[in-house]
Amino acid sequence: MRIDVLSLFPNMFTPMRESIIGKTIERGLVHFQVTDFRDYTDNKHNKVDDEIYGGGQGMLLMPQPIFDAMDAIEAEAGSRGRVILMDPAGKTFNQAMAEELAQEEHLTFIAGHYEGYDERIRNLVTDEISLGDFVLTGGELGAMVVIDATVRLLDEALGDQMSAVDDSFSTGLLEYPQYTRPADFRGMKVPDVLMSGHHANIATWKRKEALRRTYLRRPDLLTDYDFTKEERQLLKEIKAEEANEI
Repeated sequence: MRIDVLSLFPNMFTPMRESIIGKTIERGLVHFQVTDFRDYTDNKHNKVDDEIYGGGQGMLLMPQPIFDAMDAIEAEAGSRGRVILMDPAGKTFNQAMAEELAQEEHLTFIAGHYEGYDERIRNLVTDEISLGDFVLTGGELGAMVVIDATVRLLDEALGDQMSAVDDSFSTGLLEYPQYTRPADFRGMKVPDVLMSGHHANIATWKRKEALRRTYLRRPDLLTDYDFTKEERQLLKEIKAEEANEI
């Protein structure tokens, strides 16, 4: 996969070369490049923003530097790929979107700053993505979040590819509780079933506890969830158990 980012602050992306994402770059699974689109300005002051026609607060990013930077990426890579604009008005990012983006061969992110973008920049864009109902100082952090969530889903990105399959939201449920050694830490014990070696019982426990955590913390996720017959029975048990806890 090739990932390009257009940003005025390329140094903000230094952390992308650490941890799992950094390893995918080192191993050649991902070609990652950040382009400072200020380098493509055609004015002597290297301005990338200007006042808003019709009046308004702040400054808008001008189309010319971004269009020219995009042309340069296309000339080098042979395409622009799927072009993602990080914008508060975009579609809210989720795990399903990460899984979809992970299937692409080339992603290009436009991470803006200041008041916003000249509307004509959207003509370059295939997707507009937001992290949620809040505003950041720029699109860099949002782009990093989307890139991280996407790249970790690539084949061979994680040591155990089933780690991604079992992630929260990938199954439609939050992830079940997990434990490691010691079995008893300050009186807090690992559930006996996890040390029983009985794989069927362990699988049932995991499914039930994933349902329990989702029911207690994110019940909205269960609204459109496609329950199996076993899961409906487990949820019935959970509701009864939690009612008795009150």
